[in-house]
Amino acid sequence: MEILHLHLIDGTIIFSYNNFIHEITLLAQTIEDPDVLGQMEDAWYNFIDSGQVWALLIGVFVGYSFKGLTSY
Repeated sequence: MEILHLHLIDGTIIFSYNNFIHEITLLAQTIEDPDVLGQMEDAWYNFIDSGQVWALLIGVFVGYSFKGLTSY
């Protein structure tokens, strides 16, 4: 007894053969800009140009100082 169920709405395909059920989930996506290293470079320059790096460094310093003041 072979049964083939196609549930294309939720992205699952169920194969049933002799009371054994195999379920496959399909994942698909569209990649608009495949230049991953270029995107990372742009994000890094935005991080530097927006001044967020200074907020990170100040936060690390203040947090480390606070930890030193509150621990024995």
